[in-house]
Order: sequence, then structure tokens, then C-alpha cells
Amino acid sequence: MKFYNRESELAELGTLYEQANDTARMTVITGRRRVGKTMLALEFARGHRSLYLFVSKKSEPLLCAEYVEEIRNTFEIPVYGEFRHFRDVFALLLDLAKKERFILIIDEFQEFYAINPAVYSEIQHLWDVTKSTCRMNLICIGSVYSLMHRIFEEAKEPLFGRADRILVLRPFSIRNIRTVLRDHGRDDLKSLFDCYALTGGLPKYLEILASNSAFSYDEMLNLMLNENSPFINEGKNLLVEEFGREYGTYFSILELIASGKTARTEIESILEIHAGAYLARLEQDYGIISRRKPVNARPNARLLKYFINDNFLNFWFRFIFRNRSAVETGNYSYLREIIDRDYATWTGLMLERFFHELFAASGNFNVIGSYWEKGNQNEIDLVAVNNMKKLLTVAEIKMNKARINLDALKRKADRLLDSYKGYEATFLALGLEDAADYLEEGGKNSVILL
Repeated sequence: MKFYNRESELAELGTLYEQANDTARMTVITGRRRVGKTMLALEFARGHRSLYLFVSKKSEPLLCAEYVEEIRNTFEIPVYGEFRHFRDVFALLLDLAKKERFILIIDEFQEFYAINPAVYSEIQHLWDVTKSTCRMNLICIGSVYSLMHRIFEEAKEPLFGRADRILVLRPFSIRNIRTVLRDHGRDDLKSLFDCYALTGGLPKYLEILASNSAFSYDEMLNLMLNENSPFINEGKNLLVEEFGREYGTYFSILELIASGKTARTEIESILEIHAGAYLARLEQDYGIISRRKPVNARPNARLLKYFINDNFLNFWFRFIFRNRSAVETGNYSYLREIIDRDYATWTGLMLERFFHELFAASGNFNVIGSYWEKGNQNEIDLVAVNNMKKLLTVAEIKMNKARINLDALKRKADRLLDSYKGYEATFLALGLEDAADYLEEGGKNSVILL
């Protein structure tokens, strides 16, 4: 699949590369696995002198031997002596950067924690001493969110404050997914929505679908549900390393959230544990879940629900992990029956999320969320607010919009409207067919700069 999107990220990397002509620059690219971090860095490095080093799980002397060979091949220079420590390899590269500007990409940067944690202090010392006299454009890539956050953003860590930019890559937007599908002969809203719901816009998953010409609902599920599928064990492969020995508890919590048990009290009642610390880590350390409150809720309000941020992980925990016995026995036809039966219910939430993203991309609102009252009464799917222009949009969202009663929606919004007196309110019934109107409006960047 060709390289899509990331124009703003490439421009930012280009700016830092130009600045590296005067003094060394350090950039961090992070985000969940499969989001395209390595592809972005390599795409940027094309056409420039660059060196790519992958931190694999092997001993430090073996890594150094591999790196020295890469240096010899890239710079076509003799390198003498035995290198057993990364600090010596890094010092050599900094010395080379005094003579010429080049890009150094270090992938899976967080793996040094398992190999030799002292590497980070050694890099910090060498960087501080030589940064002003060399022209290295250093790009550090990392997939394990909690570790990358710790390495570069916790004040007690040696590399805190050293990065000139931290780019947090997000999955492709709905419009980006639409572009991919159009390039592969699909331009219907149903395929777009199903692809969004099942992949969340992750470039690696889209690449797999594209290489298998699988973009319809049936094609995608046929590819996903078989013993050789790259998707069957994907959730486990992504998260076991993040969670460590307690992954079973985290997986149980995520399974419940994906199945609609979104309140802490529900989770604690079913699992018979105190879930507060686990939920906090899932939200704050791992970035896998988010807490949501009604749009008009006070900061200390207790009305909150938890949601899995990633669409694919939501699907994986809801259907694949929850039915792991069928997966382990190879009964994929049973699993497919379960998905076909429950898909319409599950995608109700996905359709709400779909429209939330489209409304956010329009740039017309500064607050977008949902609304509910105690006991999940008077739930409203979408509330969008423009506080500057005093505009309020209230919408109910269903696949079959004919089932929406706007008069009932207005009654449910009575108490909500009390919080927005003087605002001009618009009430909408939205179905998937209405997405076409919002897809034509302006978009929004898919990266966060820190």
C-alpha cells in the first residue's frame, strides 16, 4: 500500500532536519503499535543520508556488533576495535555528525530498558556535551506508551526535556480511510463505516486489508476469522508486554468495558475487586481507555463512563477475547455467528463515535460529547456546542434513522437545555447515509505535538 497522509508530521520533521544543520535535534515518535511510526520515519528519511537502528531483544554486545556493521555499510568508513556498549556506538555517531548532517533513527527505543537501562543516562551525557557541535537529526521511535512517556516526560528520568518534539501519532481519520478505500475501488458508506469500526484507521490493518482486497464486511471478517489470521491474537500480542504479570486482570476489565459494562461499580461488582487503580493506569499510563462525563457535567460530578479508545481493541475484546474458547478450539464458524448476531448492537456505539469524529473534524464546535442523567436516563447520543456563537446541536444516531423520534429527543433534552440558556438549539436525526454531508467538510490533523 502506498504512503498516505502524515503531511503535517513530515513537514514538522523537515523543519527539525533543517534546524539540525546548526545544532543536533532530537525527535520522539510514539503511539500504539501498527500506527505507522516506523513507516513515517523511513518515508521522511528517503532522499537524506540516514542510518536506521532497531533495538531488538538481544545482548548489548551483539546489538553493538550489528550496529557497527550498519555504520560501516552506510558511511563506507573503517571502524576499528570491539564495541560492547551502546554509549561507544553513539559517541562514534556523534563524532561522525560533526563532519556531516545525517538522520539517525533508533526504533523500539524503549527496549534499552530490558537490555541496559544505563543507556539512557549515557545518551543524555553524550547528547548534552556534543549537541551544539554536531549535526545529528536523532529520531527515537517507541511503541510501549507507558515506557516512552516515562523516558521522555518524567522529570526524574535522564532524557527528560531533551526531546525537541514529541509526535504522538494517531490512526488515520475517517477521510483518510475513505481515500484508501477509493484507491481500491470502494466508495460506499457502508464499507467505509465497517472499515472504520473494525480497524479504527490503523495503517497496518488497512495495509493488510488492501493486500487481500478485503474491504467489505464479509471480506474483512473472512480474513479476520481463521486460524492463520494476523488479527486473532493481535490484542494479546499488543498488550501483554504493556501489562506484564497482571495482564489477566486488565484483560478482564477491558472485556467488560467492550461488552457495555462502562461504570466502575459494574466492573467491581462482577470481578469482585477494587478496580480504581487498574482503571487509572489504563487511562493515564497506557492511554487505552478514557473516562467520559455528560457534556454539561461539573468537574467533580460522579456521572462517568469508561470507553476503550481504540476501535479494533474494542472489537477484539468484545468478540474475539470474550469467545476465546471458540478460538482455541478453532470453531470460527461459531464466532462468526456471534458477530453476525451482535454486530448491529455493537456498531451502535461505533456509529456514535463515527459522527463524533466527523463533527470534530468540521471545526464548527468546541465541545462534543454525549449526555445522560442519573441511572442512564435521558441518554442523548451527540451534543455539539459552539460557545462563541452560542449554538447547540443535539442528535440521536441510529443505522435506521426512521426509528428516531425528534419530539422524544427534545423531551429528553429538557434539563440539558437549562444548561445552555440563550443558545440556538438544533435537533437532528442522523443515520449512516447522512455521513456523506459531513465528509465533505474540513478535516483535522491526526498528530499531537507536545
